[in-house]
Amino acid sequence: MTALLLQTRLPVSDYDLAATLACGQAFRWRATELGWEGVIGPRWVRLRAVEGDILAETVASPDDWRWLVDYLQAELNLASILATFPDDEPMRASVEACRGLRLLRQEPWECLASFILSSTKQIVQIQQIVELLCTRFGSALATPLGARMTHAFPTATQLATTTEADLRACKMGFRAPNLLAAARAVDSGELDLNMVGQGTVEQAREELMRLPGVGPKIANCVLLFAYGYQQAFPVDVWVMKALRQLYFPKRQPRPERLQRFVDTYFGPNAGYAQQYLFHYMRTRR
Repeated sequence: MTALLLQTRLPVSDYDLAATLACGQAFRWRATELGWEGVIGPRWVRLRAVEGDILAETVASPDDWRWLVDYLQAELNLASILATFPDDEPMRASVEACRGLRLLRQEPWECLASFILSSTKQIVQIQQIVELLCTRFGSALATPLGARMTHAFPTATQLATTTEADLRACKMGFRAPNLLAAARAVDSGELDLNMVGQGTVEQAREELMRLPGVGPKIANCVLLFAYGYQQAFPVDVWVMKALRQLYFPKRQPRPERLQRFVDTYFGPNAGYAQQYLFHYMRTRR
């Protein structure tokens, strides 16, 4: 389906669009010659950094662009966030290398499902699995002339009626039964994602971890990237590597010691600090 292209420019300050879209918090963005192309909810979107602004293009007819401003967290005062980070050499190096990286505010179901699929996978592999899932089960979206056909992320209801074999065909392996269980829990109302964000971070984490395949790391990713719980601190292989190399280079602290460290050291925006450390470790030379 082709449609008329609509444009707007979002004024931003201190915003690194490439780092934000490629840092492993969302999996539907691709760099093209014309900009970053992806999907937000029911809309194909293209974004490009232009003279200090973000040029945004879409083909749906939004009443306003608030949905995009919120998703990109374009109005956030980043300096106020960075000022809460620990004043130490690893954080200073991470901010210098990654300054302008923002945390997105994603739709909870897509974020939850995507991180269930992320288990033990690299970012490129996650993107491939998500793309297969969307192509097979998501609704086709309108795109401008010349853009490749794309699909929305399938809803929990769309996936709840599939089978484990259907999902395994999307190359997700052992993650298939976990995704199917999550889709059926959300579709049935057993898990109300609208209510998850109403409680404390501990309550929200506990609610998500009732799902099979959702441990602390996946739960914290969803709390941070979908609900904005800034104290949620996902710890994966890269973050563990950063903590050990940058903060404990001469010791091998036990996991419990590392957990106490992340719970107390990084301040009220610990999740933001985590993403800077994560991206810094992945991209430094």
